[in-house]
Amino acid sequence: MSDSKVKIEARRSSIHGLGVYVVAPIRRGETIMEFVGERISSAESDRRYHEKEADDGHTFFFYVDEDAVIDGGVNGNVSRFINHSCAPNCEAVDDDGRIFVEALRDIEVGEELVYDYRLTWESGDDPEAFTVYQCRCGSHSCRGTMLDIEPIATSS
Repeated sequence: MSDSKVKIEARRSSIHGLGVYVVAPIRRGETIMEFVGERISSAESDRRYHEKEADDGHTFFFYVDEDAVIDGGVNGNVSRFINHSCAPNCEAVDDDGRIFVEALRDIEVGEELVYDYRLTWESGDDPEAFTVYQCRCGSHSCRGTMLDIEPIATSS
């Protein structure tokens, strides 16, 4: 899988499954690609998430806001294979409900694109359920999880 227009290709990753690798230099601040897929409601993403196996932490969902989620697994592009890292070289930027991946620094040929997923969780969530979100990035700053540092507030 390659897309020379956006300077990247998907191939096996040492982090997890497929990853997205740079095949031509990318400069800091450059928009690399848009995260695309089927736009669905949060309720539909919850339904799809709960349909998968309990030990499968792998999804292609990108939360846009309380009303919209992009399912990159349906009509998505290579952006769905960008892996998590606690030391990211790119970030996801929301531009009026569209999600773009932008370089945080210059990224050289051969580097894997990675961003910090910072997946949300609630303080009342079962810690056993978090094991599927173990981080495998291997960076010196690794926090051990793809989850955000702080839980989201739960309503009483």
